[in-house]
Amino acid sequence: MTAQEGIAFRPMVEADIDHYPIGCQGPREEIAARIRDLGASAILAFDGARHVGQLQFRRYDPDLRSPKGVYEPAYWGDFGERAPDLGDNALAVFCYHVGQTDDSERRDPAYFGRGIGLGLLDHLLDWAGERGFDAVVAKATPAARPVMTMMGGQPAEAYRGRGFEIAATWTDEQVREMVLERGLVPPDADPADAWQVSCCVKAL
Repeated sequence: MTAQEGIAFRPMVEADIDHYPIGCQGPREEIAARIRDLGASAILAFDGARHVGQLQFRRYDPDLRSPKGVYEPAYWGDFGERAPDLGDNALAVFCYHVGQTDDSERRDPAYFGRGIGLGLLDHLLDWAGERGFDAVVAKATPAARPVMTMMGGQPAEAYRGRGFEIAATWTDEQVREMVLERGLVPPDADPADAWQVSCCVKAL
């Protein structure tokens, strides 16, 4: 494991399934099959022996659709008609769970703002490159910190800073409704910060 800001990172392997949170990753059998296919299903973050975050990923499928939109994990891999053609050897970034210490939706804010999310992404990119994947695709969240934190993602600037190209940007009406309903930003907020998402692609 490599330490960064006092946090250690490593891939999630099959032996981890019964020991660390798997919420949003799907049924145990699906996770195990994904790990056998890809070599891992997430990058895990630890503070000593304590699980404090993870970045989930799956094999990229341009035909993936999320029937409930943002309210289910498939949302992260659903680019609709904007889905890029990346072949069959690419990974899709799913959600970031920074501050996750158990298998619930609770998050420990002591781990926010420490670079753990970007550390997870950096370790995923290194791991994917070493494993011979061709590309990584990610859906960037709006840039407003309350929205980014609530969704569990990273803004487009974070991906640009790591060599991703922005393939498409659009207003997600479901995100807009959710953000306004929860009062995460003022009604007159800049859409670019509040409810625009992007498809970000990095060739490895």
